[in-house]
Amino acid sequence: MNPVESTTPEPNATVPAAADLSPQAFGRQVFLGALAADAVAMPVHWYYNQSAIERDFGLIDCYHAPKPQHPDSILWRSEYRPLNERGDILREQAQYWGRRGVHYHQFLKAGENTLNAQLAVELFEQVRRAGHYDAERWLDSYIEFMLTPGRHRDTYAEEYHRHFFTNYASGRKPINCGVRDIHIGGLVQVPALVAALGPRHPELREIVQTHVALTHKDADVLAAADVVVRILAAVSRGADLRETILDEAPAWISAAKLKKWEAAPDRIVIGGILSSACYIPDAFPAALFLAYRHAGRPADGICSNAQCGGDSCHRGSVVGSLLGATAPLPERLVTGLANASRVNNN
Repeated sequence: MNPVESTTPEPNATVPAAADLSPQAFGRQVFLGALAADAVAMPVHWYYNQSAIERDFGLIDCYHAPKPQHPDSILWRSEYRPLNERGDILREQAQYWGRRGVHYHQFLKAGENTLNAQLAVELFEQVRRAGHYDAERWLDSYIEFMLTPGRHRDTYAEEYHRHFFTNYASGRKPINCGVRDIHIGGLVQVPALVAALGPRHPELREIVQTHVALTHKDADVLAAADVVVRILAAVSRGADLRETILDEAPAWISAAKLKKWEAAPDRIVIGGILSSACYIPDAFPAALFLAYRHAGRPADGICSNAQCGGDSCHRGSVVGSLLGATAPLPERLVTGLANASRVNNN
């Protein structure tokens, strides 16, 4: 199905159940979906002109490297000056801030993940090795990752990173460096915890709240994170994704809205009715909408998410995780994903 023109599946369309998967296999499928959606969207991340996406990449159905120039980049008016070496998270990338046309992910290759998703993989591996979650251990790893030259090649660091390391550089303890950030980027690491601990871990909801609040103290972001966990736990037990979205997320999306939007293409709903930007009040309903519409067809939803533009990487992490709960990714999206082996080998 054309990812741009896709609409709601037939009412009687079946969505594959996940109850026959082990919690570990289910978690990996969820996390691979999140990472694939981030990587597919990476070259068009923060394209707000949807026609520019088609001009540069056509209809997206696979991984691409970014173009040398980004048509909607605002790095030319973005600025971050570290207080001292404890806040120097841009390092070699700092020279590109303040320039016009710079792509946020200019040095990434096709199938590679953006910074937030790379951190999610680090978190997944740490929790899998330890067998449990430790907030202070994670903060130590996060700080080391961000301050070590060469750990990643991404040019852009989202606002929450800059706020966190400004606080850290000022002398605050890491546990107190988070801020009230309202972006959907705060949900990117949730699928990593679901995969590392299992969707039915008895303390998963509490752990996710603790973890997200380390960097995103906003009540709506925390509420959205809990919705994602509850949906994935239910689907892992065999619940239908569409029914579960309506049951668990009534504050964010409703059957009435979905009915109203059913005839509109994805990129009219997202970018027209709902903002394609990063702010959680619209970004999370947009992710739920795409997951509902494309349930059972993860590749269609992942590619359509990218085609919609805006904060497609971070929104895509949610879309991909929910769709990954309904069906495995096609092999082409697994083999082309740079971090796939790090998920499958843990």
